[in-house]
Amino acid sequence: MPHVLLVDDEPSQRHSLRKALESNDFKVAEATSVLEAEEKFSLSDFDLIVTELKLPGMAGSELIRLAQPVPVVVMTNYASLRSAVDSMKLGAVDYLAKPCSAEDLLTVVRTAIADFPKVDEKQPTQTINSRSFFEGSCESMARLQRDVLKVALSNLTVLINGETGTGKEITAKQVHESSPRRDRPLIVVNCAAIPDTLIESELFGYEKGAFTGANANRIGLIEAADGGTLFLDEIGELPLAAQARLLRFIQEGEIRRIGSVTTRQVDVRLICATHRDLAALADTNEFRRDLYYRINALRLNVPPLRERGNDLPAMAMWFTDAANQRNFGKDKKLSDRSLSFITQYRWPGNVRELEHAIDRGVIMAEGRDIEIGDLGLPTAAIDRLGGDPAEDTNPLAAEKQDREMDNETELSLEDYFQRFVLEHQEAMSETELAQKLGISRKCLWERRQRFNLPRAKAPGQRSA
Repeated sequence: MPHVLLVDDEPSQRHSLRKALESNDFKVAEATSVLEAEEKFSLSDFDLIVTELKLPGMAGSELIRLAQPVPVVVMTNYASLRSAVDSMKLGAVDYLAKPCSAEDLLTVVRTAIADFPKVDEKQPTQTINSRSFFEGSCESMARLQRDVLKVALSNLTVLINGETGTGKEITAKQVHESSPRRDRPLIVVNCAAIPDTLIESELFGYEKGAFTGANANRIGLIEAADGGTLFLDEIGELPLAAQARLLRFIQEGEIRRIGSVTTRQVDVRLICATHRDLAALADTNEFRRDLYYRINALRLNVPPLRERGNDLPAMAMWFTDAANQRNFGKDKKLSDRSLSFITQYRWPGNVRELEHAIDRGVIMAEGRDIEIGDLGLPTAAIDRLGGDPAEDTNPLAAEKQDREMDNETELSLEDYFQRFVLEHQEAMSETELAQKLGISRKCLWERRQRFNLPRAKAPGQRSA
């Protein structure tokens, strides 16, 4: 029997709401304020919380934060568009204006409980299936892993936020592999890597003759993910026209191929990721606000490497073991000085930068020990971290030092990358360049965009 908590300071309202719910087989508890709800109950025991917005003491909206991941429905006698938008931005799953009918209340409650099934954290049957990554034991990653297991059980859209290189794609794969859709396809799309002119045909497909070169029918990537999961990486780069079509797909669960007059129903769970502030982009009309609210139903935040504390040494050794296995069973290990440096360096490229540094160290180390110089990190950072940073007890000086180090690191990485690409791009393919740099083709494309380095013309290609 679903367990619902009603938080309202008006006895008559609580009585009528309770009567409507109990007559439809819901178990109901009551509280008159947020403070009373916290003192009398364990919020995690409930399947759903329905709260008045304006309460004595603390606002009802505080329950959205305090009760996570339990879903919260906000209701109020003082309904307005602003309060509705603010509540949804905070994470409320729905919004009711009072007085509301028993039918409206039951519809909202049933929908919320169905979309956010309660997760039994003691149940050992649901685990994250992908093990080709380092999980870590720090609190921020432990919280992320718990959240992954919870959101995996829902069909709602997930938005994964995190800096470049933190592992957003791995997190998306964890959500898929921990969900009931694990045996269905996971389609990964990098929105930044597809030209604006092709993105709609790639996502939605097209009919024969829809445009020049459309010589046959082709299904889109959304249709290919039918029954499974679609992961849109860097969704902040999606053109506005494609955003409008994507919004309709999310709202209606249907797509229409380019050149077709009929729509097709698809069953696809959508996961999006970005390193950009979509709310800020919406403020400048670079991203559709309605789409932002649609994809922000569930949010996962992947912490940067510098916030993962004691995970760093263990992660570095984990990557070293993996690199040894990939490189014909080598037996290299990090020296004490290298391990100490790794824990102090700020890793602007996050996990991806650490992994590539370790890969390079395993290959370049002459002896068994991997020294600092073998990691290929910027000389400025090595020089700056040569002493003990704990000796500097001035927080302002430390902040200035970190900022200067970041600037020098960025410059050194840019110089190295640009020099290598410009010197070798005419003789190497993009795949060969990426392999030599120790990065993926996707990462190579991202850095070209970042440093404004267009691809060279292929050999023999002439200018128009």
